[in-house]
Amino acid sequence: MRLAKENQRWGYEKIQGELLKIGSRLSVSSVRNTLKRHGVTPVSQRSTGLWRTFLGHYKDQILASDFFTVETIWLKTIYVLFFIELGTRKNYVSGGTTNPDTTWITQQARQLVWELKENDREKGYLIHNNDTKFTSSFDNVFSSEGIGIVHTPYQAPKANGLAERWVSIEEIHHAMGLISNPTLSF
Repeated sequence: MRLAKENQRWGYEKIQGELLKIGSRLSVSSVRNTLKRHGVTPVSQRSTGLWRTFLGHYKDQILASDFFTVETIWLKTIYVLFFIELGTRKNYVSGGTTNPDTTWITQQARQLVWELKENDREKGYLIHNNDTKFTSSFDNVFSSEGIGIVHTPYQAPKANGLAERWVSIEEIHHAMGLISNPTLSF
């Protein structure tokens, strides 16, 4: 019990391993059952981790950004840039293009910053992945406004989970024909 309470990040196997070092031969299930009996929750519920803690404390100051694609019947791929506020889940669909070059994406960043200022919704951080479409000039627009850029680790979609889930939902709705956005004209 003491090991679990003093070491919030230790799971059943880690506790069992530490007990083995001092000569206690207990199985992992014995450790689990003992902790459950005394009301100690699993490690996933006891410890939230640094990333989750960061997101929890600063969610009202964080924007997440990503792209999703739409395939047209004319076999063209349209890249749609969107932003989502972590705290309120308010989303901003910036628009779509078949060619998301530096000029286009930088202009989308400027327009979002202007909109945030107009609505007194200042942010402290922008999270996005390492996609090459997110250029340094895109990041500079936000940095110049005092918004820190947080790049997610490579191949870690859970680090920008809210944006990834939003993309999945939008793709499902689009596939089912449930959404039509008149602002996206191509």
